Parts: sequence; C-alpha cells; structure tokens
Amino acid sequence: MNLKERLQAPGIVTAPGVYDAFSALLVEQAGFQAAYLSGASIAYTRFGRPDIGFLSLDDVASVTRNIRERVDLPLIVDADTGFGNALNVMQTVRVLERAGASAIQFEDQAAPKRCGHLDGKTLISAQEMAGKIRAACDARRDPSTLIIARTDAVAVEGLEPALARAEMLADAGADVLFVEALRSREDMGTAIARLGHRAPLLANMVEGGKTPVLPAAELEEIGFRIVIFPGGTARALSFALRDYLASLAAHGTTTPYLPKMLTFAELNDVIGTPEMLALGKRYD
Repeated sequence: MNLKERLQAPGIVTAPGVYDAFSALLVEQAGFQAAYLSGASIAYTRFGRPDIGFLSLDDVASVTRNIRERVDLPLIVDADTGFGNALNVMQTVRVLERAGASAIQFEDQAAPKRCGHLDGKTLISAQEMAGKIRAACDARRDPSTLIIARTDAVAVEGLEPALARAEMLADAGADVLFVEALRSREDMGTAIARLGHRAPLLANMVEGGKTPVLPAAELEEIGFRIVIFPGGTARALSFALRDYLASLAAHGTTTPYLPKMLTFAELNDVIGTPEMLALGKRYD
C-alpha cells in the first residue's frame, strides 16, 4: 500500500525521522508504516551543523536514493524551500521522485531557511508559495507522489494568517497540509476545524520545540492524519553515542558497555549479512 492509499484508510500514520539507510532500515524493522527523511537530521549527521539552510538538493537526493535502495517503506522527504523558485521546485520534484520519495514537503520560508522551531524565520509571500505548490504538482510524474505544503507563518504572522495561507496552498493543489509550530492543543483543534475538510493534516512533534508533544492516538483524536517525530532518532543516537564514548574514555574498554550494545552477530542480522552471503554463494 502506498502512502496515498494509506491516508485513505483509518488510523493515523506515525513516521519516525530518519537520516540514512541504516536508520530507515531500523524504522522499517520496527513495523512503522512510513518514515520521514528530516532535512535537519541530515544536516546534523552529515555535516555536524544546525538546520539553517546548509543542505542542497544533491544532499537530500543522495540520502533518498540510499534509503530507497535498502527499504520499501513509504518515505516522506523534507525538501526545505525547494532550493529556489518555482522552476527549482519542479526540478526538485523530478529528482526526488526518481530517487524514490513517496511524498515531498515544501515550506514557505525565505532563504536561508531554518528549523521550524527556531526563532527568526522569514517568509516568502503567500502567492509565491502557492505558485511553488502548483509547480510541484505539475512536475510530478507519478500521481501517487504526494505534495506536502508546510507554512511557517504561525511564528511570523500568527495563527489566523497561517491558516489562511494553508487554505491557499490547498487551493493550489497540496495533497497534505502542514501548519508548523502550532502552540497548543487548542490551536491544533482550530487548524483541524478550519482545514481538515480540505486535505489531511500533518503534525510535527519536536521534543523541546514550540508545539506540545502529544501521543499519536491523541493527535488522531484531534483529527491529524500523519504525525512525524523528525529529530527523535538523531537525539537518541546522540545520547547513546555520548554515553558510549564517556564509558570508553573512563574504562579504556567497551566491556562495561556491552549490555547496551548489539552483539556483532545481532548487528549482522539487522543489516542482512547472512542473507547476502547466502545469495553470493549462488554465484560461486
């Protein structure tokens, strides 16, 4: 079932954030129905830098291709601002669609963009963003590829202007609407009441961000159809790796940390080493 079909079925889609093929493989093996390729997490893990506009289309496409080569899971890809104007957005859709994106997300920030839960964002006009969404819809070749329109206007202009922008983006053809950095459960309900009949809505759960982090079941009750946890995997990785390195520095060996690690055999099972070796024997 592709993501477009899944959104027509009951129940919310929970999409953990991923940043490479290995994290996407673990998400798939955990039984989730979709994954979210986070631009912020690519910036963190590839460059050790914050999410303030360092990524290029090539960076995102490369990771998308690697993930798609390894997993079949529906993949929502964060394409930031589309890396330019409406014509750049069309190129972004073509490239990411070929790379294996199931859904492509665009936002209405002005360059250089920044994480949706950081202060100091600026916006392009609502008219320009609507043009970008129309361009994205025109560029896709596969009708099952979803175009997600994100607005960051809550932080810049307030809730009402953000909802008005989202309505324009629905009119422009967006398949999914994403109103970033909603401040409260009440604001979430207001967004659903205003927009839920226009398109499925996506909720963004950023630990420590501006939006209250709610369980998927509660977000489903409010009316959201997709929930992403974009940076949680990178945060969990950071915590575990820092803990591991502190233990290694203190003890000069990994032995005390072994109970918190996969064994060599377990890791090879995760990545499919036995199956690959067995396949290779067919060609001896």
